[in-house]
Amino acid sequence: MSEAREDTASKEEAVSDVVLLEKAKAAKEKLHEALGARVVGQTGVIDLMLVALLARGHALLVGVPGLAKTLLVASLAEALDLGFGRVQFTPDLLPADITGTDVLQEDETAQGPTRRVRFMPGPIFHNLVLADEINRTPPKTQAALLQAMQERRVTVGTVTHSLPDPFQVFATRNPIEQEGTYPLPEAQLDRFLLEVHVDYPSELEEREIARRTTSGKMRDVPKVLSAVEVRALQDLVPRIPVTDAAVELAVAIGRATRPKDKKAPEAVTHYVRFGAGPRGSQALVLAAKARAALAGEAAADVDDVRAMVMPVMRHRLVLSYRAEAEGVRDVDVLRKVLANLES
Repeated sequence: MSEAREDTASKEEAVSDVVLLEKAKAAKEKLHEALGARVVGQTGVIDLMLVALLARGHALLVGVPGLAKTLLVASLAEALDLGFGRVQFTPDLLPADITGTDVLQEDETAQGPTRRVRFMPGPIFHNLVLADEINRTPPKTQAALLQAMQERRVTVGTVTHSLPDPFQVFATRNPIEQEGTYPLPEAQLDRFLLEVHVDYPSELEEREIARRTTSGKMRDVPKVLSAVEVRALQDLVPRIPVTDAAVELAVAIGRATRPKDKKAPEAVTHYVRFGAGPRGSQALVLAAKARAALAGEAAADVDDVRAMVMPVMRHRLVLSYRAEAEGVRDVDVLRKVLANLES
């Protein structure tokens, strides 16, 4: 009898997952339409943001000013029934400005005034947090995000507070300004599932941007998913199967980025100081699963892994001074890694 029950339960779960896959695919289309009401173009960036959303990962959006990075994140929060918090990073920002702080509160009671310590949560206590211009604040304040991003909780004083579920950070970074900015520590970069590069729009898109943004009207973003639906889709992603070949490729890519590995190509040994750790391979498989879910596919394969290599791996490589001197970029090295593995 117990075996029959288990069989029935597994069949019901499989049917439920098929329904959720269809919902994920439909949600992707609806979210593109919803965000398109306010943001022109950037479809590739939106795709990667949705991958990060379903994979419960954090994403770093990199691009010059004026490419709608902040607007994209704020609009995504509007399209979802999730709590939204924004932190504008500045050189004088303190860790307590992000996490919150303990305050002494005085209450009037029948026995007279009493004092108690009360925790005032900071903006990080939301489901979706926008860390705007994250490289404008010193490393000490940047480090306040480390525990939150990794453990989904925050310690203030001697008390640890759990963050809401889901909790995800979407950070923006301006790559061209150096004055008044601080490099992100490698330990923090590694906690971002994806690094998404936001490029300039096409000429036609730029015309539409100029026309739309000077009309004096900001379009509303319709609600697409509820918080319960978002969590259900996020819970689906780990259950999606992944082919053995896809896992082997993900691990091979991660190992090939390490200069001391026997299978590392010449580009890695010449230009990379430190390659991706095991977290990189894990992130590659997880992102591939999320991409498959958004396409309504029942399993993730090698094509999903290949498609996610650049956004997952590029920020996990620490390039050498030789690479900087010769103008070699992280994507150049990763292309050599892929070519070497596929030859």
